[in-house]
Order: sequence, then structure tokens, then C-alpha cells
Amino acid sequence: MSRGRTKFIVFRRMKATPVDSTLFTRRTYSPRHAFDIDPKRPQRYRLRLARYMVLAQDISDWAGEAALAGRALSVLDVGCGWGPLLCQLEGEPHFDNIQISACDLTDAKLYKRDLYHEFFIGDLAAGFPEIVSEGYDVVVCEQVLEHLDSLDRAIATLVRVTRPGGILVIGVPIFFPPLHLARKHLVPRLAGILRHPETASHLQAFSLFSFLRLLRAYPGLGVVKARGFRIVSGGLLRRLENYRWWWRFNRRLGELMPAACIEVQIIARKAG
Repeated sequence: MSRGRTKFIVFRRMKATPVDSTLFTRRTYSPRHAFDIDPKRPQRYRLRLARYMVLAQDISDWAGEAALAGRALSVLDVGCGWGPLLCQLEGEPHFDNIQISACDLTDAKLYKRDLYHEFFIGDLAAGFPEIVSEGYDVVVCEQVLEHLDSLDRAIATLVRVTRPGGILVIGVPIFFPPLHLARKHLVPRLAGILRHPETASHLQAFSLFSFLRLLRAYPGLGVVKARGFRIVSGGLLRRLENYRWWWRFNRRLGELMPAACIEVQIIARKAG
């Protein structure tokens, strides 16, 4: 996320309920046929999308719990991009009980814009002051923090907009230490020399341990679980992403060895 102008659109708000911590004792995830939207990656069980598939199933379960209490589950997708989380959530059994909002620098090419309850256009690094504090049961921030110059205000904002007792899910790419230091300090310089601006877009780099240490510095935020995604993927192995067993194998590795993965997803709870 880079800095930009801020505007927002707000629609009516429904009543929501906090998430029950017992839902983290989770059954085996079932892979879905991911996307037909991206013709460049037609594989049935794309590992790059596994984090959205797994999270969508979690959120659907939490929405089912909220439905039993007669309430909707409010979700905020921070840095939603074109909408991969919504695309996964749409096929989940409790989608009708999910009130999903989102924010990003723009809503250009957004998937099914009309399904969002609220949409804010602005910059996470600027704090999104127009987003209500403690307003969402579940706040998701996937693959955003690595693009920011500084993290203090961004993470503080994510904590601020999460309801007491609510869940904050943050995903970032990770490297095994000390490679994360080389990724942060050396790769951007090489990218400038080689004229490869996409490689230089990551301004932060983490190992699992450094990222957990960063999150634990925020009062009232307790880490519940760390799960990894994509230990081995891409290249010659991409064809294997058409097979369910390969997806399950990678998920199992990610659960057992999150620090060795390419991506990590941290599930944290805000103190009630």
C-alpha cells in the first residue's frame, strides 16, 4: 500500500458478535476449486491461493457460530486487492451470515463490488481514521505490511478496528533467518540495479520469529496460531497443483513447519 487520497462509502451496519476461541480447534481443511478468473494460473488447487481458501473456511465457521446466536459476523478485509477473499467466501455455507467490508487504495477491477457492506478508499499507513474503532469481529490483512515504509501505525490501526475479543488475521511472506535480512537490505538494491521494480516493492522482510516478536509488542494482542503456506510450489511443480493430494500435502507441511514456508498467516485475538 502506498499513500493516497482518502474517501469512503458507508452503508447500513448490522449487529455482530465476537468470535468464540473454541473454533481454533479446527478440522481438516477441504481444498476448493479455486478460481476461473485468472487464465494465467488455471490449476485447480493453486497453492498461492491456499491462504484464502483456508481462511474463508474459518470465517464461514465463525459466521455459523454467530448465526446460532442470532447475529451476523462482521469482517473487514484490509488491503483487499481485487477481492480474492470475497471470491472464496462467496462459496462457503455461511456466507449469507457474513457482513464483509473492505479497504484499499482503489476499488478498480474489484470483484463484485456490490457485495461489500462498506468500502473505504485510503491508506493503511495513514491510519484510516474514517474506519470506526472496535467495529469488526474479524479483521484480515493479507500480503500488505511488507509493502509499507513503517509498520507501527499500520498494525496499531488493525488492532484498533478489531472488536474486543475479536480476531485479527495477518499474512506476510517470510524467509528463514537470516535470509530475511538479506531480503530486506540487499534485494531492493539489486532490483534497482537490474531494473526490476516489482522485486523492490517489498520494503519489509520477516522471518516467522521476527514477525511474531513484532506482534507481541502490541498490548492486548495475543497470538493464537501461526500457520504456513507454500513450502514447495511453482516452476516445474506447478502441474501438481491440479491434484488434491498435493494441496493436502502442502497444507500438512505448513501446519507442521510454518517457519520453513514462503508465507505465514498469524491468527491473533484482541483482549476482551
